[in-house]
Amino acid sequence: MTATTDGSAGAVGPRAAAASTTHDTDASAPGLDETAARAAERAVEHLLARQDPAGWWKGDLETNVTMDAEDLLLRQFLGILDADTTRASALHIRREQGEDGAWATFYGGPGELSATVEAYVALRLAGDPPEAPHMARAAAWVRARGGIAAARVFTRIWLALFGWWRWEDLPELPPELLFLPKWFPLNIYDFGCWARQTIVPLTVVSAKRPVRPAPFPLDELHTDPARPNPPRPLAPATGWDGLFQRLDKALHVYHRMAPRALRGTAMKVAARWIVERQENDGCWGGIQPPAVYSIIALHLLGYDLGHPVMRAGLESLDRFAVRREDGSRMIEACQSPVWDTCLATIALADAGLRPDHPALVKAVDWMLDEEITRPGDWAVRRPGLPPGGWAFEFHNDNYPDIDDTAEVVLALRRVEHPDPARVEAAVARGARWTLGMQSRDGGWAAFDADNTSPFPNKLPFCDFGEVIDPPSADVTAHVVEMLAHEGRVDHPRTRRGIEWLLAAQEPNGAWFGRWGVNHVYGTGSVLPALAAAGLPPAHPAIRRAVAWLGSVQNDDGGWGEDLRSYQEEEWVGRGPSTASQTAWALIALLAAGQRDSEPVRRGVAWLTGTQREDGSWDEPYFTGTGFPWDFSINYHLYRQVFPLTALGRYVHGEPAPRKER
Repeated sequence: MTATTDGSAGAVGPRAAAASTTHDTDASAPGLDETAARAAERAVEHLLARQDPAGWWKGDLETNVTMDAEDLLLRQFLGILDADTTRASALHIRREQGEDGAWATFYGGPGELSATVEAYVALRLAGDPPEAPHMARAAAWVRARGGIAAARVFTRIWLALFGWWRWEDLPELPPELLFLPKWFPLNIYDFGCWARQTIVPLTVVSAKRPVRPAPFPLDELHTDPARPNPPRPLAPATGWDGLFQRLDKALHVYHRMAPRALRGTAMKVAARWIVERQENDGCWGGIQPPAVYSIIALHLLGYDLGHPVMRAGLESLDRFAVRREDGSRMIEACQSPVWDTCLATIALADAGLRPDHPALVKAVDWMLDEEITRPGDWAVRRPGLPPGGWAFEFHNDNYPDIDDTAEVVLALRRVEHPDPARVEAAVARGARWTLGMQSRDGGWAAFDADNTSPFPNKLPFCDFGEVIDPPSADVTAHVVEMLAHEGRVDHPRTRRGIEWLLAAQEPNGAWFGRWGVNHVYGTGSVLPALAAAGLPPAHPAIRRAVAWLGSVQNDDGGWGEDLRSYQEEEWVGRGPSTASQTAWALIALLAAGQRDSEPVRRGVAWLTGTQREDGSWDEPYFTGTGFPWDFSINYHLYRQVFPLTALGRYVHGEPAPRKER
């Protein structure tokens, strides 16, 4: 992964980047329908060959090198870092360094300070000397941007574990936070589930303030080693930032005065909370960061490495490692088998694979076995709602998510299963649970209902990305699409969801993409939902969206949108063409009745012209989102499933909703 020193990936602006990829594709050439059909057939063969014998699909989930660096730091902290792991991880980290010495958080993106600090420290652990050219470039880049003092809180927590940063200079987050009632501001259920699972163990770490002997100094990463953290001015007391800065100062005072019995009880409560949420495979929430911090917290509370909880946790972390052919080792932040499997099922069915095909039946069998039928943390806000839904990962019974549940239901309906009663029961439970998870404003979020408190994002501790889970257009659209296909268009909750989507349309005609990049993803999600709900192509909202998609199509016929669109308006809808984003635009336009339009034909020509011989597509760009801008994802299966869905619908037409029931 390399970027130019100005972070432009070699382009002079978003329009230059959008035009940087060209292919010889002719939308006016005769036989485009036949070409698309053959391309879909090749893609079907490729995708079928990638199915696991158990029935699931899973592509690599690539993020950034902080995952790899923190894995090494964890092992160093626990005293279990081995030479082979270090060598393999360092090989991956070195390969991702940019020419300017920095590390980016997405392909072609600008260098990012915290990622660069953590990658540098990891390579020091691997034995790379600070005077080596690649290390010297990295250190100079860090110093030029404020040094360690300017890095995010999480990076400085990792450094504090080894004495490279003072705990006193970090924001305080006490374990007594768990005592706050559920109605009180800043209780743990005000945080999104991913932040909640991370923050609870970190309250223990913050209270314990452990320090392991540093294996080397890091003076070269400070702008002034004699004053590594100059005092920062307080914000005015009249604003929220100033208020929370003063609250943090008060919490630091409390840390020194906390009653021993109260603190001890709080840490026991935290330990019990953590252990109760460990999944059957040993992980926490199916994602790597909470697992890492939970292991550290429990270790500090006296759990030895041979304890069953710790042993299972460490074993689960090994399953996040992807070994490459060159011997390198990449850590996935998460794994996406349920998401990948339902999307693959939809793609294959829409591409014309017969609905009782053994591969589809096997996929449905696996998805049915993954259904979650017990309450999780979501029940705090919806205590009377019966469970029923699906999570993103192999094991994550505490946190089913609404997006996956909607797409799994759509996938189940594409298949003729030999036990239709079992499918019907699972679909009914999933639809009922999804309806019950609607937020008060009419939209749907990913994991919780009404997780919209403005206060968690104000905490000085929470500078690592989005920490709440408000409704989003993409999730709401997937739910509305599912409910429409279930014949529930006239259900009051569905109607409110449609109203929410119409109100959320941007002035330019697009929709913001929370979990995918970005407006192309949001618009690609919403138009199929509105069409399934019965809105005609002539509806003003659909016309504006179609016009916007046409206005941002690249000269080569594809679509792309750079992650910088989350921060800079000039990048909205602009970026090099990618297979997944081109497919999203096509899926939207096809749903809007634009099959025979020039933009659709040019987009289909781009997809067929960029397909590889084996039926797949290449896509180095990151088109998935964990936190907008702050945490980006390259889902390696997106480049396969979404183009196949688009080609399938171009060739075979749109999937028909079920009749109103």
